[in-house]
Amino acid sequence: MEKVHIKKGDTVYVLSGKDKGKKGKVIKVFPRKKSAIVEGVNMATKHQKPTAGMPQGGIMRMELPISTSKLMLVCNKCNKPTRFGHTILADGSKVRVCKRCQEVIDR
Repeated sequence: MEKVHIKKGDTVYVLSGKDKGKKGKVIKVFPRKKSAIVEGVNMATKHQKPTAGMPQGGIMRMELPISTSKLMLVCNKCNKPTRFGHTILADGSKVRVCKRCQEVIDR
């Protein structure tokens, strides 16, 4: 399985592209494609035909996947885009740690 530096539920900052500078929460990660869906980022319109499940139909706005290379993790404490390292805690679990403030990101 491919390794990706972000996980579902992380807050990320968009580094490049049409949504540069936006922050959002990761909804879903696709490790094989090295992409993720971020809430409110890379929006597209889709024309939906009326179906039995959705009789209304119409034009819908939805998020499309964005490459993980364009995303940077945002620290919970300093609220800035940051690089992170890994540390092993006393109980033996491996966690991500902010390189700026040394705060544990995984919790």
